[in-house]
Amino acid sequence: MNPNDFSKYEKARILGARALQVAMNAPLLIKISEEDLEKIKFDALKIAEVEFESGVLPISVKKPFPEKKEENLKRIKEKKVTDKEVEEKEVQEEEEIAKAGEIMELAHPEDELEEEVSEEAGSDEE
Repeated sequence: MNPNDFSKYEKARILGARALQVAMNAPLLIKISEEDLEKIKFDALKIAEVEFESGVLPISVKKPFPEKKEENLKRIKEKKVTDKEVEEKEVQEEEEIAKAGEIMELAHPEDELEEEVSEEAGSDEE
């Protein structure tokens, strides 16, 4: 494959894998002169890049493609909603929220103040 056929993520993964191999003393797949190695300071990632650009890496990437469907798209007819229906739905939702609030017994600020006073009194006794 051509190096330009890979996404930047695939390229990064390939280079990282090959650089790790080179760093662990794997044999180089292309001949690089000693002078060139000194220029790149024996950097495993740079060596992997040179090998990648030359196209000699035996690493492949599987790219699954979605199945091609040959059926016609069906248009869904959307039901037009009137303002009156929207208002009715909002009123219904508000009623449901109010019922849920009654079930959960909403807290009142006075109740919280009483609890704080009783806690302070309990901590003073200790």
